[in-house]
Amino acid sequence: MRARGQLRYAGLLLLLWQAPAFAADALDRFLDGLTSWRGSFTQQVEDSTGKRIEQGEGTLLVSRPGRFRWQYKPQDSGEQLLIADGSNLWFYDVELLQATVKAASAALSTTPVVLLSGTSAQMHAAFEITPQPARGGLDWVRVVPRSASADFSDAQLGFRGTQLLQLLIHDRLGQRVTLDFQHSERNARVAESELQFTPPAGVDVIGTPVSQ
Repeated sequence: MRARGQLRYAGLLLLLWQAPAFAADALDRFLDGLTSWRGSFTQQVEDSTGKRIEQGEGTLLVSRPGRFRWQYKPQDSGEQLLIADGSNLWFYDVELLQATVKAASAALSTTPVVLLSGTSAQMHAAFEITPQPARGGLDWVRVVPRSASADFSDAQLGFRGTQLLQLLIHDRLGQRVTLDFQHSERNARVAESELQFTPPAGVDVIGTPVSQ
């Protein structure tokens, strides 16, 4: 369950990199001319009463279109890695010695992360994206899934100019996930090896990867 939850949150985090260019002004500015993005983040999860139930930190690398590397280390458990290589979506839990793989196309109904490989028209059809009033010195955009079966109720993205600084996610269990981004770099250099994954020896692999 923990692995599935982390996979879901990573997917929610990454949906913005294929948002349609006509969605909202703050998002337009962020996506304009963006080919890659690299940054670090801290993450905090609160339950429906506002009690903190998890915190950690990680890094994110995005190469448009459709590829990314999300690496996360909760304070109380092992490191987790999510990689989209263009054909497959890999989730590796170091503590469990388990890797799950699925074709990007096969996950369309389960997580927004697969919309990294979708078109702007598909993204617009799947999500309602609207600008919000500025607060805390940031320009905000709200993302709401059109499907009632989605794992989250809404997400809000906070920008300052062309910098993404915060992401707030509310899931359907009433939990709130807050991600604060630091040390980001637009159009960063990306090594091909960073967007590939080979299961280490002894790791249990669930699923069959699609040949690239």
